[in-house]
Amino acid sequence: MNDHKNDDEARRRELGDNAGPVEEEIEESFDRTVDEGAQRLNRTFPDVLITGLFGGFEIGVGVIAYLAVLHETDNHLLAGLAFSAGFIALLLAKSELFTEGFLVPIAAVTAKQASLAQLGKLWGGTLIANLAGGWIFMLIAMNAFPQWAGTVTTSAEHYVGAGFGWESICLALLGGSTITLMTRMQHGTEEMSGKLMAAVVGGFVLSGLQLFHSILDSLLIFGAILAGADISYLDWLSWFGYTVVFNVIGGILLVTALRLVRDRKLVEREREKTS
Repeated sequence: MNDHKNDDEARRRELGDNAGPVEEEIEESFDRTVDEGAQRLNRTFPDVLITGLFGGFEIGVGVIAYLAVLHETDNHLLAGLAFSAGFIALLLAKSELFTEGFLVPIAAVTAKQASLAQLGKLWGGTLIANLAGGWIFMLIAMNAFPQWAGTVTTSAEHYVGAGFGWESICLALLGGSTITLMTRMQHGTEEMSGKLMAAVVGGFVLSGLQLFHSILDSLLIFGAILAGADISYLDWLSWFGYTVVFNVIGGILLVTALRLVRDRKLVEREREKTS
């Protein structure tokens, strides 16, 4: 009997401090998420802008990969797979994309490791810098590949021509939840192979299914405008205004809030540490 009890205790030590390996992995993932969120939220504003600017450049790599494949194949699913190069670049270069900020920083704020003011600084600075970096990148790209003018125009018209309605709202909700889930998957493992697979899956679903994403699709619209399409910046702003709102709602309500409810005991533990 004692030998059986000792075997159980040895097995428990092997699996971790919690009741099982799944719980241990959830706790480790939560700790990584909060730690990274606190680090990102404590950046200076110039650092936020620079990191966001690089994020705009690097997501642009995915956009030109997407356009190259779409131009040659006219297949959105294959093009979406190619777009994952942008998420891989963001992952490996440690840059910042506005819509990646719906889980990691909010977890840190909820755990009282950072403030709402810091979250506003991160979101606002990253959003502006992403758009600026993306516009510059697309200016260069459309001059480098003028043959893509028709392809980028057709892609952009899919978004600006959609109009505000339930379909557009749902596409934006799914866009926000998809990239937030991708971020959650990447923080759920320490293995680089798993993080890269999450980037590929996220890129495929987001771009291959033409979900509405406030930054990614803005680059396509910027490219069409710069290529001379009959699309204005006011058209872009009308689309962007509601898309960014429902991206935030989708990311927070469909992914982040549910994760934090599940991890509420871990959140309470972090708050007690701060107190």
